[in-house]
Amino acid sequence: MSPVGVLALQGGVAEHVRILRSLGCTVREVRTPEELSHVSAVFLPGGESTTLISLMNRWSVTPALRDLCRRGLPVFGTCAGAILLAKEVLEKEHDISQESLALADVRAVRNYFGRQRSSFVQSLDIKGLSSPFKGIFIRAPLLNPLSEKVRVLSSVEDGPVLLRQDNLWLSSFHPELTADGRVHRLFLEEHGLMEPATDRRDG
Repeated sequence: MSPVGVLALQGGVAEHVRILRSLGCTVREVRTPEELSHVSAVFLPGGESTTLISLMNRWSVTPALRDLCRRGLPVFGTCAGAILLAKEVLEKEHDISQESLALADVRAVRNYFGRQRSSFVQSLDIKGLSSPFKGIFIRAPLLNPLSEKVRVLSSVEDGPVLLRQDNLWLSSFHPELTADGRVHRLFLEEHGLMEPATDRRDG
């Protein structure tokens, strides 16, 4: 299997690398279109979405990643990474929108759950996992499906926080900030990149 990639332009890169290596994956930090062409999947980390898209444009990653996504490359965006995948991006407190890859039929509302001081942890029921997962929310977006193509894998009281549309996965929370690799493993298993675990509760 080709290495699993982590977009390494800005944000929580090391945390995704750590989780993936703990699962036995070979990991490649991705910064260029050429590096993107040699991975079997890619994670878009949390960070600052406007900074990430600016850096992606500067390094010519945006068109390459958009093309690979449309051709079926499995991509998992967490927090800011999820915002980058969404077709519509809004700000909860301001009437603004921003550039994104515009690939998933999702409306991402930035900072929906509050700023940094409003960070919280919540136990999540996730389809495909046999026991709750600790979701860590930091400046998290709300992710609203815009079509029936989008499957909701987990929700909180205010709405969806983990979505899937074919090869694209979007998460409001940060699974990479825990020691629990089950969400990463679930993604890789669903796309045939890991053998199914006998019990995902062991992470």
